[in-house]
This record gives sequence, C-alpha cells and structure tokens, in this order.
Amino acid sequence: MKVIVDLDACQGYACCMMEAPEEFDLDEDAGKVLLLLESPPEGLRTKTEAAVRACPAKALKLED
Repeated sequence: MKVIVDLDACQGYACCMMEAPEEFDLDEDAGKVLLLLESPPEGLRTKTEAAVRACPAKALKLED
C-alpha cells in the first residue's frame, strides 16, 4: 500500500492527521500535510483508508 498526496489540492484541514496521526502531520509553515509513512504497514490499512476518506479536499489516494 502506498499513500499519494496531492499537495496542490491539500488545504491543510488536518482531517487525515486526526484519523491516522502515525502517518500524517501538518507542516504549519506551508499549511499542508506532511506524509510520515509513504508505505504504511498493512496493520494501519483501516486508519489509512479512513484518513483518505476524511480528506475534504480529496488530496489523498491509495495505491496497492
């Protein structure tokens, strides 16, 4: 599983960070998401999928 972030689409809502803080953080200077784990372990799949769904800007995608 690989997380793809579209930084142009990201609006810095931090919904992903609330769903999966192990994987996402917020770059407060840029106001954009920071991806902490590009390829999270399978054990985090549920949280990763929830984070992707929670993004109101649709700036996150998953590739298997």
